[in-house]
Amino acid sequence: MVSDTRSAIREVALELFAQHGYEKTSLREIAERLGMTKAALYYHYPSKQALLLSIIEPLIAEWKTVADKASTLPHGKANVRLVLRECLDVLLGYRPIAAMFTRDGAAVLQAIGPLYEDLLEIMRRLHAWLAGPSPVTADRIRAVAATEVLGAALGWSPDMAGVSDDELRGVLLDAALAVLRQGPAPGRNP
Repeated sequence: MVSDTRSAIREVALELFAQHGYEKTSLREIAERLGMTKAALYYHYPSKQALLLSIIEPLIAEWKTVADKASTLPHGKANVRLVLRECLDVLLGYRPIAAMFTRDGAAVLQAIGPLYEDLLEIMRRLHAWLAGPSPVTADRIRAVAATEVLGAALGWSPDMAGVSDDELRGVLLDAALAVLRQGPAPGRNP
């Protein structure tokens, strides 16, 4: 029951953070939406920051899993495609978080504190692997650009809001591979 309540709190918080922004959403609003008292909400999450961290931590954990896996794989076209697809799948699973970052990214980054440093380190590892062995500056730039291309999956643009995960997956994977000069996925047109 406690787990279900915590999940419900996270879902409502994410929805309100995405709609109104992290800073403009109060714990009182979250509690009211759930039909509970603010004190009951504090029982599950002692602060708004703790609630935010509980929303962001799974995303960072999944990114770490992808980076850890990448570090065990030899760098080659098939593995680059595999790692990019796994990165993209993580992003697609967390599309609602994008609106929260779009509304007040600076406040969210400040609130997540040390997790932001963890995320930067994970991204450095992914970029280093994607750049390949003995990379030159252009390879490192392409690696960063490829992950930025995948970031479009978060759909912060109103033009992306109605695009399905499958369509995003196909187009963005091809685009990221092209940035890395890896070519489109098999069976797809460039």
